[in-house]
Amino acid sequence: MVEDLAQDSFNIPDDLLDSIQHNIENIIKTFDVPEENKMEVIKQINYMYSRTKYLSLTDELTELPNRRCFDNDFNKEFLRAQRYKNNLTLVMFDIDHFKQVNDSYGHQCGDYILKQVSKAALQTFRQTDTVYRVGGEEFMVILTETDINQCIIPLERFRKTIETLYLNFNNQNINITVSIGACQYKSEMTDKDKFVEETDKALYKAKNTGRNKTVLSTDL
Repeated sequence: MVEDLAQDSFNIPDDLLDSIQHNIENIIKTFDVPEENKMEVIKQINYMYSRTKYLSLTDELTELPNRRCFDNDFNKEFLRAQRYKNNLTLVMFDIDHFKQVNDSYGHQCGDYILKQVSKAALQTFRQTDTVYRVGGEEFMVILTETDINQCIIPLERFRKTIETLYLNFNNQNINITVSIGACQYKSEMTDKDKFVEETDKALYKAKNTGRNKTVLSTDL
């Protein structure tokens, strides 16, 4: 699970990209061309830059934030939790037996299910929570200002939502479930990778004790 999370190859820091864009604008302003032409070129470059930056942080299929975005956001939230001792819970969930779905109904059906699960997650979790697709059928959720004991209700609500989700692909009804693991930040977690590892252990237990369930790190 943790080892399966694909690394995004787009690794240029955001501040460097911003600096490059700014330098390009300054260079264009030195061109010996009419001012309105300069502004049009700058406008197009700004659009392409914004679009490229968006795509670098977004999963193309589900339009959720991707693994690179998760890494950026999680690092900030982890450092904030370390400094201010605020509650922070990390959630990892994936779709049970997703390979069987792809093998039985095809990858187009798999894509359809990923989109529907993503949509359900956005509708179920709070607007202050962020859902990420980090690879394949695996998702992460950062729950800010949330105690581990507070998260069981929304996580179970989400699990039951997926369990009863109406999915119909090519006139075939499909039932799916998800397994969920969750872990709260603890002061002894000096490494954010340890935080992810503990969350992964909770998910692993959920998948190996019957699936379609939520397991908290406090239950390990």
